[in-house]
Amino acid sequence: MPYEKIAFLADQSESAQAAQKELAAHHNVVPVEQADVIVTLGGDGFMLRTLHRYMQLGKPFYGMNRGTVGFLLNNFEGDHLLERLASAEVAMLNPLRMRAMREAGTEQAALAINEVSLLRQTRQLAKIRIAIDGRVRLEELSCDGILVATPAGSTAYNLSAHGPILPLTANVLAMTPISAFRPRRWRGALLPRGVQVRFDVLDHYKRPVSAVADQTEVRDVVEVTISEASDITLRLLFDHEHNLEERILNEQFIP
Repeated sequence: MPYEKIAFLADQSESAQAAQKELAAHHNVVPVEQADVIVTLGGDGFMLRTLHRYMQLGKPFYGMNRGTVGFLLNNFEGDHLLERLASAEVAMLNPLRMRAMREAGTEQAALAINEVSLLRQTRQLAKIRIAIDGRVRLEELSCDGILVATPAGSTAYNLSAHGPILPLTANVLAMTPISAFRPRRWRGALLPRGVQVRFDVLDHYKRPVSAVADQTEVRDVVEVTISEASDITLRLLFDHEHNLEERILNEQFIP
């Protein structure tokens, strides 16, 4: 489809601001709500923040790298943007929905495009019980933490924690422990994308735990449930030679 009305969003870096000014001078720039496509200029962190802020609009996102890593982004070029948008490939992503119950009895919900992670708040190991679709699968995991990652997020924190890299079409989620102490040999699990995960924090007064959905942190949690937000679909546009599926595949062969 043609993407003629464009909203350009840039982070505060000098290179991103300069790129926005250059592109805005040659295209039909409109507010985000009126745009056919949202073009971000920055790094992966800025793209994630933009996705969280505007995902409810249902518009496609095309990112150009003016940051560092750029895993969710295309290379920056000032020319031929309309042609690149017209020929771009679409990656469809569903975020995770986290519901975290605090020790005080209040609940907070948040969405995660990359992962939901539970992390110990003090020097004490966390102790966490794991249930899948209401059935307890692991009575007690002693660890620094644990995370559930989407395929798109499997190359982020999940990879640093030695979790598996997941192709977008795998239809699974990665559950990966962070510095597991007991069971010592447990390395995590691959879960069907439609399951509901529940983490119960054991001995939470002595061993407090925080839950983090991308950039949203909830401290002193006692129970966290995670499921795929199938009602929300994100559309990310990629140049053919830099599509997300190919990048995920390439990551598995980097020495």
